[in-house]
Amino acid sequence: MAEQRCNWATTSEALAHYHDTEWGVPSRNDQHLFEMLVLEGAQAGLSWSTILNKRAGYRRAFSNFDIDEVARYSAKKIDALVLDEDIVRHRGKIESTINNARKALELRAECGSLAAYAWRYEPPRRPKRITPAVLRSLSTSAESVAMSKDLKRRGWTFVGPTTVYAFMQAMGLVNDHLDGCHARALAAQAPRPLSGGC
Repeated sequence: MAEQRCNWATTSEALAHYHDTEWGVPSRNDQHLFEMLVLEGAQAGLSWSTILNKRAGYRRAFSNFDIDEVARYSAKKIDALVLDEDIVRHRGKIESTINNARKALELRAECGSLAAYAWRYEPPRRPKRITPAVLRSLSTSAESVAMSKDLKRRGWTFVGPTTVYAFMQAMGLVNDHLDGCHARALAAQAPRPLSGGC
């Protein structure tokens, strides 16, 4: 019998693999957190499949999401990235990635790590059951609105509440695997990073 998955992860092997191995698993790695903030921002107006299929291109184009390196990108580098067919060639989103890397350095200096900052927004309460109907009502949360507002205050871009909530789902700050999904228990049992430090 095939394992049950969340509905969005059933249309391609790439989506299934991402769903089974990464989505919703708590992460404390700053490079990974930055990558997902960038990719979720890049998704605006597009499908997640489009971004996932370009993920290798993004990793190559943005120095494997090394925050220090991306923060040093020049205007000439931006011009080159706009011509890179392996990523979404949207100048605003490319400039946002570099801006956000610079802002991440400031946040890291203040908080010690991007993880320490992000995990302070872990919701204290969650719905007892995650059904398709519940999930449709969860495109944002009080915590994603608060995090979005704070990031914007700090000068980050492409970090609206819906983008931030998708980031929270991806990085395991919330476990939005549906009831019955085989990955829900795996995500729930994974070690959770400690919040605080900011």
